[in-house]
Amino acid sequence: MPDALAAPPARHGTRAALAARWQRWWNARLPRTDTLALTQRNLYILPTAAGWMLALTLLVLLVASINFQLNLGYLLTFLLAGSAAASIHVCHATLRGLTLHLLPPEPQFAGSAALLEVRLHSQRRRPRRAIAVALRGSEHWALADVPAGGEATVQVAFTPQRRGLHAVPMLTAQTLFPLGAFRVWTLWRPAAEVLVYPQPEQPAPPLPPGEPLAGSGAAALQHGGGELDGVRAWRQGDTLRQVVWKKAARTWASGAGELVSRDTQHSQRHELWLDTAATGLADPEARLSRLASWVLQADRLGLAYGLRLPGRQIAPASGAGHRRACLEALALC
Repeated sequence: MPDALAAPPARHGTRAALAARWQRWWNARLPRTDTLALTQRNLYILPTAAGWMLALTLLVLLVASINFQLNLGYLLTFLLAGSAAASIHVCHATLRGLTLHLLPPEPQFAGSAALLEVRLHSQRRRPRRAIAVALRGSEHWALADVPAGGEATVQVAFTPQRRGLHAVPMLTAQTLFPLGAFRVWTLWRPAAEVLVYPQPEQPAPPLPPGEPLAGSGAAALQHGGGELDGVRAWRQGDTLRQVVWKKAARTWASGAGELVSRDTQHSQRHELWLDTAATGLADPEARLSRLASWVLQADRLGLAYGLRLPGRQIAPASGAGHRRACLEALALC
């Protein structure tokens, strides 16, 4: 009995090894590139299930026509067979000569869908119908018709689960046009990579207190909830960017109905540092998720903030470029 139980894992291991070898062989034939021109060398064609049924139907019609000497049966059989043969050429020509180009993908957060934008370019004088693009192994096809001498764009998505720099998964393009009896397809390994940020912690925890600037003589503030202090009542002339909306929401909830603005003079005496040690978490990935959440929160409030990671430090600043630099550091650390 123990030997019988041990046999399936061995077969499974052999199957996995063969699958890995087959995958390596395919990868060697498909070099990574962001632009793929479809030719006879990288297009494949096979009948679909409907195509096999059509072949069986033609065979039955031919046998019946021979058996009963039906001239109309011969006519129908050879007419359908000619149409099927012509569809092979039309189906193959729909993809042959088409150029696929992958636009650089935008960074995404882990757990969110990363969109891949593929541009289909055709130099043919006739339109190309019903071209579908999808991730290999996925059934979520993005369909498009490419106009004569023009281009079309389709979007496919995949969801990375881990932060870091990930290679774009293998794509496939196909068409069943015009009869659906044959399928022409190609496999494509893009060279582009997708940068995946850590998944922000939800709900977002409050920001850590600001740290006094060197020589300012001020102490770090431990305001209620650990938030960065340095606010005052709203004054006429304050911009919307200066309004601290989170605190304003609390005053409205308490019935005071007053807006509060950021005190820039107070802020000049303190710096907001998003530090790994300030997260209070033991798990490294949970720390990065909390830091990502803080980066988004500080950017949303328009605060200047710095980032401290083991072995790396980003000086305080603000703006979209600074937010992107901090998130990239969190993704690649």
